[in-house]
Amino acid sequence: MLSREAAAQVSRVLTEALPYIQRFTGKTIVIKYGGNAMESEELKNSFARDIVLMKTVGINPVVVHGGGPQIGDLLKRLNIQSEFIEGMRVTDAKTMDVVEMVLGGSVNKDIVNLINQAGGSAIGLTGKDAGLIKARRLKVSRRTPGMDKPEIIDIGQVGEVESVNIKLINALVSDDYIPVIAPIGVGSDGASYNINADLVAGKVAEALKAEKLMLLTNIAGLMDKEGKVLTGLTTSQVDALIEDGTIYGGMLPKIRCALDAVQGGVGSAIIVDGRVPNAVLLEVFTNAGVGTLITNQQPE
Repeated sequence: MLSREAAAQVSRVLTEALPYIQRFTGKTIVIKYGGNAMESEELKNSFARDIVLMKTVGINPVVVHGGGPQIGDLLKRLNIQSEFIEGMRVTDAKTMDVVEMVLGGSVNKDIVNLINQAGGSAIGLTGKDAGLIKARRLKVSRRTPGMDKPEIIDIGQVGEVESVNIKLINALVSDDYIPVIAPIGVGSDGASYNINADLVAGKVAEALKAEKLMLLTNIAGLMDKEGKVLTGLTTSQVDALIEDGTIYGGMLPKIRCALDAVQGGVGSAIIVDGRVPNAVLLEVFTNAGVGTLITNQQPE
């Protein structure tokens, strides 16, 4: 039997969750799954339960996952050298084979299995299935001292999203499946492309006109120059923080992805601390949340 205090706490949690359940029922939420949340057994299991609970109460989760560390581990075991330019893995044909094995194989199927074991019905996909993600080669330029024009660098089979086949995703969602998407695209010539998972999640969210885009990270959220987490920002405030150098380095691509998604029609984007158990549920069903919310709404 619950004590009076425990009963009061349970009722508070359920009461707080109710308006969010009502608000998001029937809506699509795209979650980019990666970082520590993919490594700890406790976090992996709590993530899977969060996704299943969302689906059970009528929300439509769509998962896009990363897998960079796992790719690096297999390349190392196979004695294939990894090279990074501007933070992106140079992907030749041999490396692309490993990327497909890891992202489209072991990592994708592990996530699908976790969700299914938690009571959901997940289906694993790559961007090559039914032309889900059409891609083009990513052009990378770098300014070199002494050169008048930026240098164009070939980083191999690294791509960017050209289009998303939402017909396939909508068909799966309407049949009560949970799509789990590996960030591999296919070019017009049939070539495979390795694409940043944040970018894929953002473009999938845009194409679906999702209610929310959630990007799981290994940090507490976007921080100001004093190290305090910024909990709510508008797109114009984010632009200003990029301009003054508050947002820089490795956080820039993630923030730009969130910004593009919101400006492209997604209701809101959230940088979520994936190290917190049940981080997804806390973001969707509570007032507080565990990250930084970015919206297009201007303060009154």
